[in-house]
Amino acid sequence: MEVSEERARPKKKRVFALSAFTIILLLTFVLAIITHFLPEAKFVGEKLVDGSGVIGATLSQTLLAPILGFADAIDICLFVLVLGGFLKVVTHTGALETGIEVLIRKLKGKELVLIPILMFLFSIGGTTYGMLEETVGFYAILSVAMVAAGMDTIVASATVLLGAGVGVLGSTINPFAVGAAIDALPEGITVNQGAIIGIGVALWITSYIIATIFVMLYARKVIKKKGSTFLSLQEQKSMNEKYGINEERKAAKLTGGQKVTLILFLLTFVVMIIGFIPWGDFGVTLFEKGKIMSAITGYPLGEWYFQESTLWFLIMTIIIGIVNKMSEGDFVDVFVDGADDMVGVILVIAIARGASVLMTQTHLDNYIIFNAAEALKNMPKGVFAPLNYLLHTVLSVLVPSSSGLASLSTPIMGPLAQNVGYSVEATIMGMVAANGLVNLFTPTCGAIMGGLRLAKVEYTTWLKWVAKIVVCIALANILVLTLAMIML
Repeated sequence: MEVSEERARPKKKRVFALSAFTIILLLTFVLAIITHFLPEAKFVGEKLVDGSGVIGATLSQTLLAPILGFADAIDICLFVLVLGGFLKVVTHTGALETGIEVLIRKLKGKELVLIPILMFLFSIGGTTYGMLEETVGFYAILSVAMVAAGMDTIVASATVLLGAGVGVLGSTINPFAVGAAIDALPEGITVNQGAIIGIGVALWITSYIIATIFVMLYARKVIKKKGSTFLSLQEQKSMNEKYGINEERKAAKLTGGQKVTLILFLLTFVVMIIGFIPWGDFGVTLFEKGKIMSAITGYPLGEWYFQESTLWFLIMTIIIGIVNKMSEGDFVDVFVDGADDMVGVILVIAIARGASVLMTQTHLDNYIIFNAAEALKNMPKGVFAPLNYLLHTVLSVLVPSSSGLASLSTPIMGPLAQNVGYSVEATIMGMVAANGLVNLFTPTCGAIMGGLRLAKVEYTTWLKWVAKIVVCIALANILVLTLAMIML
């Protein structure tokens, strides 16, 4: 009996993968449905009775959540839009790709050394001022570098996200996490800043070591055997189309104009980072007298946020265009083309913010934290620390903002820890570490979803790849926090 060729041919398995948009929207609708199965919130006047219940999400609230998320995230969305134009103009000059290729040639097989160095630099930004949203542009930059070095865009994404992420996770003086948590403590509760920094350093360094080892082992495997990449065939195709470097580029040398462009390019990011660090909180007054920057952006370095940074990138884009003698028409076309590339990234960021907006509107966030705190009251120290960490891990999926979570959680968890004789410092750092861990993979974090989209890495691919690293970091965090809770 003959078997037809069509029937004999093995069928390829279809890989089912949801897009970032679908995942976030589904999560938003799930949250809306959950609110209808929980007790109804009670109010005294207009004030919510903590933990009493939630307000059931209406259909209009659910549908409007992504749109309100856009309004809530407008600052970062505008920043990303201008960033796209900036990167496109720099790329148009050929300076970035050529410069990276020259660097790779000079390293001569030692490309792996880039990973621990860059991850440590990103982690410093994370532990000092919560560097996360500001990293979006680096996904594209490092994708070019890592692909040129024989690696893939997962390595690029991991270098940025895990690098900055482990720093945020082990925040020492980060005003948006540690600072916000301390400020949110009720009057009469004091903390030992030295103890917080000590716990932060322990969390930061142990997490950095774990993440770096995993990333370097994977990168080495990809360099040795291209087929070992975790990317799907479609992702590899998208990666090569976007970040592959042709033979002409491999032999290229930097021109004088390109060298100046690279200096301006690096200066742009250095000034941005300096601008975001709240120097005044650390007693540094050096930048308060910077009249030039204040005249340009309205604020001195150290008091910047996304509006000031957006303006700075726009100014530097124009300067780079002038240096490279681009005509007005070419400059506008290239800039608009770059901004257009970021539309998908912006939509992901906006939709991700919508889930948090819905949580706040329905008081679901307050309900979860208050009732979980009540359940942790009588737990021994060795159990309280891990459960506190796990609680904030779950809550951070719904409230990815470190300052938002600190404002929500600390007024409840701080007094609870003090009343039962537990370390307030270890309790706060449990919240900070859990929030940082979740921001290594949560779909409700716009910076992650936007960055992965730039790197041409699907969210489901990243989730599968990073799972082992997240578990190992979580176990190390729990050990550090439990020891700190017992010892303090």
